[in-house]
Amino acid sequence: MTTALGPQRIVCLTEETTEWLYLLGQEHRIVGISGYTVRPRRAREEKPKVSAFLSAKIDKILALEPDCVFGFSDLQADIAAELVRAGVQVTVFNQRSVEQILSMLYQVAATVGCADAGLAWIDAARARLDGIRAAVRALQAAGKRRPRVFFEEWDDPHISGIRWVSELLGIAGGDDVFPELAAMPLGKDRIIAEGAEIVRRNPDIVIGSWCGKKFRPEKVAARPGWQEVDAVKNGQLFEIKSADILQPGPAALTDGVDQMHRIVTDWMARHG
Repeated sequence: MTTALGPQRIVCLTEETTEWLYLLGQEHRIVGISGYTVRPRRAREEKPKVSAFLSAKIDKILALEPDCVFGFSDLQADIAAELVRAGVQVTVFNQRSVEQILSMLYQVAATVGCADAGLAWIDAARARLDGIRAAVRALQAAGKRRPRVFFEEWDDPHISGIRWVSELLGIAGGDDVFPELAAMPLGKDRIIAEGAEIVRRNPDIVIGSWCGKKFRPEKVAARPGWQEVDAVKNGQLFEIKSADILQPGPAALTDGVDQMHRIVTDWMARHG
């Protein structure tokens, strides 16, 4: 009999590793998840919720006797440190780009003995992204213009999209109006202090994804000076749920980019 390799009791402090393990058919290894998890929906019914994003129930996690905890980003460094001091193996990923997301997916797949299945999914994801790029090139070849897009991750203060969002927006056919901020890994470094600067850059489309809070297009349209923004004048204000685009995992590479592509190509079809 072969002993099962890799961690058998995993706690996922963010949604993307939970979704990925379910996609790999390895959900039986998950013993605890983030309370913000909505993908897949059944995970909320099947798994104990042991963390938010910036906080976690350390005692509850330890009681689950995990042999591995998956976390994400510098914002979970204190949680990770506390668990490490308690003797738990912790892997904290810090993926910010599309390539880094794919690398994270491969590492998790390999950790649970599913490297081949992980690679097959990754190859299919790359092919889908290539297909989207080709569709955009065809529209451009037909004389269609790429829209200028402002992706708003938070409304007060204004925070523009993180790197993987900006990259996926580019693949989907849009041009990020704040590309210089997308390179900044921390949200505080992507704050746009003056809303007037967004107006000056005059996006054709505004996509809002307010980190779990409902996007309010009427509030955006009512901002001082925004009546002159093309996106407002033409009613091009859209929401993509944060679970679909702000989780750096499978969701962003599938439903998230698909939604952006649909929004962008609908606009391109009407503009030469």
